[in-house]
Amino acid sequence: MYLSNTKTIVFITGAFVSHSCWEEWIVFFENKGYKTAAAPWPYKNESAEELRTQHPDSRIAILRLADLIDYYTEIIEKLSEKPILIGHSYGGLLTQLLIQKELGIAGVCIHSVSPQFVLPSKRSFYKAIWKPLGFFTSTAKTYLMSFKEWQYAFTNKMSFEEQKASYEKLVIPESKLVLRDVLTQTAKINFRKKHEPLLFISGSEDQIIPSSLNYSNFRKYKNLHSITCYKEFKGRNHLVLYQSNWENTAQFIANWLEKVI
Repeated sequence: MYLSNTKTIVFITGAFVSHSCWEEWIVFFENKGYKTAAAPWPYKNESAEELRTQHPDSRIAILRLADLIDYYTEIIEKLSEKPILIGHSYGGLLTQLLIQKELGIAGVCIHSVSPQFVLPSKRSFYKAIWKPLGFFTSTAKTYLMSFKEWQYAFTNKMSFEEQKASYEKLVIPESKLVLRDVLTQTAKINFRKKHEPLLFISGSEDQIIPSSLNYSNFRKYKNLHSITCYKEFKGRNHLVLYQSNWENTAQFIANWLEKVI
């Protein structure tokens, strides 16, 4: 289907990864008639390989959640109309916060990092996130995920070749402060506030953002006059955007968007 009134999708990247993760998604949704934008986070416009050579990067190290909210707010407000927001991981949290600010006509949160006070019970989450939080290390230096950590947190259940290729293409240094800000008031959601349609996508094999955490995030929303939906996909790890069957997830999202906007 080609949209008679073209809508814009703003793709919002998560932590640890390059915005190039959206390349195939951009083609998929533009072929369906959407306009798209997938801006990198501040100071992350270079390739993943180049950004890794700059680690530790003092510019990225000082990034905060509030900076990212302001950054995407500015991008959105320059558009001719409110967009659809599709965010992955930390980008899912940003999608929730931007929808709360009434900056989108719909939001899709793919394996979303949960907001303040929504905590997981699974040990795999704490194992995957403890070192990147870096509580006993300097926040003046970025955190670069090792290949072993990438295998555990993002690409479990994928072949070694897929894990290695995705690490080389996508993994970049990250701000420890931006990760810690998830625990602060900046990441707070008013779950009772009326909002535009929200869809939460989770994966049964995700070890850093378990499906149970995604479901808890979804269930927190209490406004009876708002659309909030949830879908768990079997066999998906955290790098769902890049898995071989990513088109199934993208098509589900496209079908949902047709129904709600």
